[in-house]
Amino acid sequence: MIEEKFDAIVVGAGMAGNAAALTMAEGGMKVLQLERGEYSGSKNVQGAILYADMLEKLLPDFREDAPLERHLVEQRFWMMDDRSHTGLHYRSEDFNEDKPNRYTIIRAQFDKWFSQKVREAGATVLCETTVTDLARDSDGKVIGVRTDRRDGEIHADIVVLAEGVNGMLGTRAGLRERPKPEKVALAVKEMHFLPREIIEARFNLKSDEGVVIEAVGTISRGMTGMGFIYANKECISLGIGCLVADFQRTGETPYGLLDRFKRHPSVAPLIEGSEVKEYSAHLIPEGGFKAIPQLYGNGWVVIGDAAQLNNTIHREGSNLAMTSGRIAAEAILRIKSRNQPMIPQYLALYKKMLDESFVIKDLRKYKDMPALMHTRSQNFFLTYPQLVSKAMQNFLRVDGTPKIEKEKLTLRSFTSARSRRGLFGDAFRLARAWR
Repeated sequence: MIEEKFDAIVVGAGMAGNAAALTMAEGGMKVLQLERGEYSGSKNVQGAILYADMLEKLLPDFREDAPLERHLVEQRFWMMDDRSHTGLHYRSEDFNEDKPNRYTIIRAQFDKWFSQKVREAGATVLCETTVTDLARDSDGKVIGVRTDRRDGEIHADIVVLAEGVNGMLGTRAGLRERPKPEKVALAVKEMHFLPREIIEARFNLKSDEGVVIEAVGTISRGMTGMGFIYANKECISLGIGCLVADFQRTGETPYGLLDRFKRHPSVAPLIEGSEVKEYSAHLIPEGGFKAIPQLYGNGWVVIGDAAQLNNTIHREGSNLAMTSGRIAAEAILRIKSRNQPMIPQYLALYKKMLDESFVIKDLRKYKDMPALMHTRSQNFFLTYPQLVSKAMQNFLRVDGTPKIEKEKLTLRSFTSARSRRGLFGDAFRLARAWR
């Protein structure tokens, strides 16, 4: 056993774990962070979106040296059928501000940088270390962890679980259930490398401007899921994700979906001539507010994806992870400053502070959306995208047919596919879940 005792052990070095370790170390706590990868971010090759406001609360001057790709000036939403897309996009010169609001990043590079900031704050970071179990005292209180290192057991006053949605430590310890297939999505991504000037020409960008495209429709074959395209400096991050339960039900494969998405007529020209160097797959929590497990217990708290803190409607994960890590750390620091033990009576402060934040308020607002999307995926991800495409073709094609006949044909296609009652019901359920 490592004889040295720590104030806190953080399991995991992703967004949530780094935020927690950094905050506690800066607060004067003796922190040990354990990461099973070769380094923080070694298991992440994908691109992602970084929300600046959340990171600024942790590192106000992060823009000076963080490995940022592009700041986002445009957001596009595509509703796709097999041969077309109907799009909505927003672009603003306001986003070319001194301190941009959102950036694209490459997680392998960013997480490594973030981890270095944790070390500079005074935390001890051990990589290539797998936590195999929680250590408990005779009363069942968590007093540390057991690892695959020779010196085995390490003790601390509090253990922060930031192991991700598929982390088995909390599940094996009986702190939470294993995520169900209908509450987890499997996403696959590729990194397509192209010269910077070609990326900027294809996406209508200049300097370090960036764009994100998010797409739903027949690309997910009627399953609950979406595709995404991020323009980085010298590569394009492209991927698609769907519920694990839907993959099980349909027999579709993630790489099959990704291949079809890449070959879509709206997507292929964007990546034409690119070199694919990296491929990754990862799990994303999709259960929303109703899937949040117990967040604290006797000597432990759980944060980030491990706590199902992901806003799937707005595709926000990293900011919720960082915020939950920071809030958990602030609660722990407050408890420690009062010389109180890390027991449920006092660790309830973490949940109280999280409940008062935007994290839980946003998740509670959309608490019924996951069930609606999951149970009616054929309607929202297959039927409606096809109907919208037909309606747009009808509207735009000039062939001598009177416009009133075209409008009747469009209306008939909708009522034939869903019926008036079905259309009203879908709209009502969507509005009620969105409120």
